[in-house]
Formats: sequence, structure tokens, C-alpha cells
Amino acid sequence: MITPTASQMLPTVSRAFLEDWLAVLRTNCPPQQLAILLEQAGLSAESQSRARVTHDQIVHLYQAAVADTGDEMMGLWSRPIRLGALKHLCASVRGASSLSAALFRFTSFWNLILDDFSLTLDHQAEVLRISLVARGKAAPNRFGHMLLLKLTHGVASWLVGSELPLRDVSFGFDRPDFAEDYPVLFPAPIRFGRAHSSISFDSHQSNLPVTRSETEMHEFLLRAPRDWIFTSLREHTLPLRVRELLLRSDQLDSGLKETARLLNLTPRTLMRRLDADATSFQSIKDGLRRDIAIRDLTQTGKSIEAISQDIGFASAANFHRAFKRWTDVTPGTYRRLSRANALKRVASA
Repeated sequence: MITPTASQMLPTVSRAFLEDWLAVLRTNCPPQQLAILLEQAGLSAESQSRARVTHDQIVHLYQAAVADTGDEMMGLWSRPIRLGALKHLCASVRGASSLSAALFRFTSFWNLILDDFSLTLDHQAEVLRISLVARGKAAPNRFGHMLLLKLTHGVASWLVGSELPLRDVSFGFDRPDFAEDYPVLFPAPIRFGRAHSSISFDSHQSNLPVTRSETEMHEFLLRAPRDWIFTSLREHTLPLRVRELLLRSDQLDSGLKETARLLNLTPRTLMRRLDADATSFQSIKDGLRRDIAIRDLTQTGKSIEAISQDIGFASAANFHRAFKRWTDVTPGTYRRLSRANALKRVASA
């Protein structure tokens, strides 16, 4: 029986989601050193089209890459962001009187550092929006824009003591093939192909008080980006609401009809709305099965047969075929590689 809570079930993202980041790292790190960084994070140096990347792996790679490059944005912007910059940023914003004042300091800080983009803060009657506006003809790096908007959301949420809901998130680049990865990072409707990348808060949040101590700041920075890279809010998009309902069912056995009823929708309406989000009921169910399997293979001693039964497969053979389709490797290989990489991380610590 499946019993994990939503907070325990951090989803994965595709390897393709990281490729813009890895492309930049390849230009800043010698191949052998990059291979070591990836290995320390439990990732292969070779691109794997269907490989999945966990929250822990992103955190480990981020921390190792920052230390190795001496750049807290790891070459994602035209000017290096020197070590200690984020500490000064957090020290500045935590002294603000309100969230809107903190976000003004946040944008001012980045406008002193970035050459290729500027940050604008637009405070209207209903919305508080931060936009990334190109200086000249600078082209957006998709991972860099995601990371800076995610940092904006993470710092703002940390300052007020809880993850803030968002009105919307926009990106100044076309919808990528891995667009389904973005909802696990941002609690908001997400749009692509816009004039600028931006992140928007409800304006009523602007007067929220900022109360963080220096000790809390150091803890936040030491954990970065663990506290803010993935969202913990599950209610903001229909695909994640469906995922949440399936997660709470005993054995992922809720069908389309039952799930639609729980959402007060007809099955046809649910199918149409999921299609508009470029997904389907079956792909959401498969994605949840995949992520539960990855968690159990890496964090528990359950047998592969027990895992296959828990997530609703009639046989271990069917599970093997599905898992290889999801990740390019078998469950047994995935478990062996994960354990070997975990041992290497411990040995190098």
C-alpha cells in the first residue's frame, strides 16, 4: 500500500531540463572535472534522453558546481557571481520592512551585478511583478532564467516564513519539450513565448512583514537550493492536483471517472483540460508511479517485486519494461548505480 505524504514525494525532472545548465558547465569545467561533479551528484556524464533527476541530485550538483566554478550562478550569466554574493543579498533583503521593500532591494542588487539583463519591479493595484528585461539583444538561457526566478520566489518565501503562492510565471523563450517539468518548481500558471521572463505575486502580499535572523540566514544559505528549488504547493495546477489525488489513493487505482468526480468535473472536461496542459491522465499516473519507484529503489530496502506490486503492476516483468521505458535502465541497475554513487559521496565528504 502507498502511504507517503506529498512532502515525502518530491517529484523528479527530466535530464533534458538540465541540459542548458550542463552545456554552460561544459564550457567552464574541464571534461574530467565535470564528470567528477556529475558523479558526485549521482548523475551520468553522458546525456540520457529519458533519465530522471531527483531533488537531491540537483542540490548536490548545484553545491558542487558553485564550489568548483567559484560562481554562485555557475556561468549562467555573462558576469560571474562571486562567492558570497548571495550572502550579501540575503543580508540586505532581510533588513527590509516588508516584502515589497525586500523585493525592491532584491532587484537593485541584481541590477548592480548583471550586465546582460536588468530586473524591473512593477507594483500595480493587484500584482507585484519582477521581470527580466534584456539589455540589448541578450538571448535568455532557459535554465538561468528559471533559476533566477526560482531564487526570487525562494528568497521571498523564506523572508515571510512560508512558501508564497504566485499569480503567474512567464518565460521569454518558446515552450520547450520538457515544459511538464516546470510545474514542480513554480506554484502558478506557467506561460512561454512571452516578451520577458517574469514572476508575479498578489499585491496584497506586498505588506507581509520580513522577520529572519542572521542565524536563519546562514542555515538557508547552507542548504541552498534545497529549500526552494521545488515547490511544496500542490494545488496550483490541475495536473498536480490530479497527481495529489492519485497519491492519496491506496494503490494508484483511482480511474479517470473517479478522479474527475473528486474534482467536480466530468471525465470529458478533465481530459480536455489536461490536454490543454499538454498532458493526460495516464501520463500523470505513469509519472507518479515512476517517482514512487525511484524513491523506493533509492531510499528503501523493498524488493523490486514488492515495489512493482505497490504501484499497481501485475508482474515484476511489466514493471521492468515500464521502468526501462521511463529511465533507459532497469530497476536493478538504477538501484545499484544509486547505491554506488551514494557511497562515493560519503567517501568524498
